[in-house]
Amino acid sequence: MKLAPSLHRLGNDIVACYMLDLPDGITLIDAGLPGHWNDLLRELDAVGRPLADVRGLVLTHGDSDHIGFAERLRRETGVPIFIHAADAHRARTSEKPKTAMGPLRLGPTLGFLAYGLRKNAVRTRHVEELVEIDDGHALDLPGAPRIVGLPGHSPGSIAVHVPAVDAVFVGDALTTRHVLTGHTGAQLAPFTDDRAGALASIDQLSQVSASWVLPGHGAPWHGSPVDIAAAIREP
Repeated sequence: MKLAPSLHRLGNDIVACYMLDLPDGITLIDAGLPGHWNDLLRELDAVGRPLADVRGLVLTHGDSDHIGFAERLRRETGVPIFIHAADAHRARTSEKPKTAMGPLRLGPTLGFLAYGLRKNAVRTRHVEELVEIDDGHALDLPGAPRIVGLPGHSPGSIAVHVPAVDAVFVGDALTTRHVLTGHTGAQLAPFTDDRAGALASIDQLSQVSASWVLPGHGAPWHGSPVDIAAAIREP
C-alpha cells in the first residue's frame, strides 16, 4: 500500500511494517510476521524493484510480531538487520518480561490471533545476527534514518526518523488501534514493559519533525508527532 511518494506500508491496521523506495535502494522498517514476506515481494514487484535492492532492515524493537521475516531476509540476501542494543537479546531469543495483558474484548483479540495464524506467526524465527545501534545513530541506508530512543514498551524501543519521506516510524512506542480491545485513537500499546517510561518517551517523540507517524499496529497518523503526543496525554 503506497501512503506517499517513496513510502509504502505492508500489512494492515492489525500488524504493519514499512518499505521506503528511494533512488539509492530500499530501506525496510520492521518485518511484521513471517507471512509478510509475500507482501514485501508483491510491493517490490509493484514498484519494479528486485529484492537485491533492499539495503537494510531496521527493527523498532525485538518483539516477535516485528521480527517476522527478518531472519529469512538476512539468510537469503545478507542484508544487515539493525536493532537497539538493549533489545538485541529479545530479538535473538524471544525472552521478555511477563506483562499484564490488561483489558481485552473477545472479537478484536480473536481477530489479532487469527491474523497471526494466517501470517504464520507460529513460524517466526529468531534473528541470529544483528547490528546493534544506539540512540542518535544515523544509519548509512537509503533515506539516512536517524534513531530516536523511546524506551518503555521495551528497553530498546526506538523511533526511526526518515526526513526523506517526512515520516517517523514508532513501532509499539504508541498505537492507533489496540490489538486486544479494538479501541482506535492515539494510545500506549498493550504489553508495554514500563508504562511510565513509555509515557516519558512520548515527550522525546514530540521533538521530531514529521508529517507521518507510523505505528506497528493501527492506522497511519497523518499529522505531527506533537499532535499525537498531545492526543495520548488527553484524559
